Amino acid sequence: MSEQLAFPGFGADVAPTDRLLFAIFPSAEAAAQADGVAQSLRQALGLAGRPLAVDRLHVTLHHLGDYVGLPNGVVEAARQAAAAVTAAPFEVVFDRVASFASRPGGNPFVLQGEPGGLAELSAFRRDLGEALARVGLGRWAKPQFTPHMTLLYDDKVVEARPVEPVRWTVGEFVLVHSLLGKTRHIPLARRPLNG
Repeated sequence: MSEQLAFPGFGADVAPTDRLLFAIFPSAEAAAQADGVAQSLRQALGLAGRPLAVDRLHVTLHHLGDYVGLPNGVVEAARQAAAAVTAAPFEVVFDRVASFASRPGGNPFVLQGEPGGLAELSAFRRDLGEALARVGLGRWAKPQFTPHMTLLYDDKVVEARPVEPVRWTVGEFVLVHSLLGKTRHIPLARRPLNG
């Protein structure tokens, strides 16, 4: 269950407006390539969903909750966790697309990859999850992880199929404030990988 902060005078049932997450973003070249995959397969597969804007393409590492307003304590704890993680830059490779069947009109059509091409990503995410646990945010460090980058949402469910590999070297991770329903991501902290 997501923690919610309420505005004074309003009940806790106010819809969340803000999301916190840790993410990695593709290089400009990889983002353009991923967008090309989305555009060409959208047409080839008859998908109606609109591809995400290139600057919104990302891989979520840890979702840190949906809120009404930004919870400063969670933001500060997340910054502390990020500062405690050291890692060298690593490569990610996404070489296939597929849909996650979730709900009508909302099936994510995503880039995925073989575990071998994403092993360092998974290890890094695990280390970040352990750091989150040490600062009291362990409930957000879910052990299950299917590395992916969402390209669009659609009614149709597409079976896995190979694509030209989309690869880049991850040089930083980002604490992101997402404005729900406004398709806007605001970086709150960037942490370089130089370990």
